[in-house]
Amino acid sequence: MRFSLVLATVGRVSELECFLQSLDAQTFRNFELIVVDQNPDDRLVPILERYEQRFAIVHLRSAPGLSRARNVGLQHVTGDVVAFPDDDCWYPPGLLERVVRFFREHPEIDGLTGRSLDENGRPSVGRWATASGLVNKFNVWGKGVSITIFLKASVIKRTGGFDEDLGAGAGTSWGAGEETDYLLRALEKGFRIYYDANLMIYHPHPAERYDEPTLQRALKYGQGMGRVLRKHRYPFWFVCYQWLRPLGGALLSLSTGKLGKARYHWAVFRGRILGWLSKELRRTLP
Repeated sequence: MRFSLVLATVGRVSELECFLQSLDAQTFRNFELIVVDQNPDDRLVPILERYEQRFAIVHLRSAPGLSRARNVGLQHVTGDVVAFPDDDCWYPPGLLERVVRFFREHPEIDGLTGRSLDENGRPSVGRWATASGLVNKFNVWGKGVSITIFLKASVIKRTGGFDEDLGAGAGTSWGAGEETDYLLRALEKGFRIYYDANLMIYHPHPAERYDEPTLQRALKYGQGMGRVLRKHRYPFWFVCYQWLRPLGGALLSLSTGKLGKARYHWAVFRGRILGWLSKELRRTLP
């Protein structure tokens, strides 16, 4: 079994080197790293050269956009299993060996996801289900983020590329949701994906500041989720539930005097509604 790790990167150097170090520490060595570089210069070349004798590295370039970069990388995969690490995450040493063992023991499963934790073992980049089990349309939101997704090449071949209107740098208001959209499309094609709550990948926890850039990012992330909810025709009761959660968070934070946190939840709430109501999205629907 061989892994193809498709990593899109821009603006980060030391964080990427940390990930490369974690790859070099893997107990399972049959993998290739496909780096899709969106930097305007050669800042990554010296770092990649230091590791290209340690494991296979393919260095590509792409226009801005996370989904766009991943699609460039997908054109060059040669492995049996494809993953999508971030440029600021890192793998524990036995991660790839654990994934290999899972797929060998469960050949009927087409994809595997896990949890994202920070360096202190706290959930990061979302809230994750504590119980393992199959992923479905309704629990996918708590059972998969891009850095924890491992899909067989057959899934990639049939599902195709990422939606380039979704995700960071897409040039749209939908700043997230591309990996959830991808998992949903794979599920709709009949593939079976399993969530292992004990499969852990590390990623820093976003700083808990509530400045204007953070609020704008929360708005765009919410709009991305709203678009995915509409694109995959979720029942309205589920959409309302996803609206009410951040609204409840905003009201609770406001009642306890946490004004910054209240503004953050309100931005997520507004984003989810705006993304779902988007006229631009409606033009893509029959």
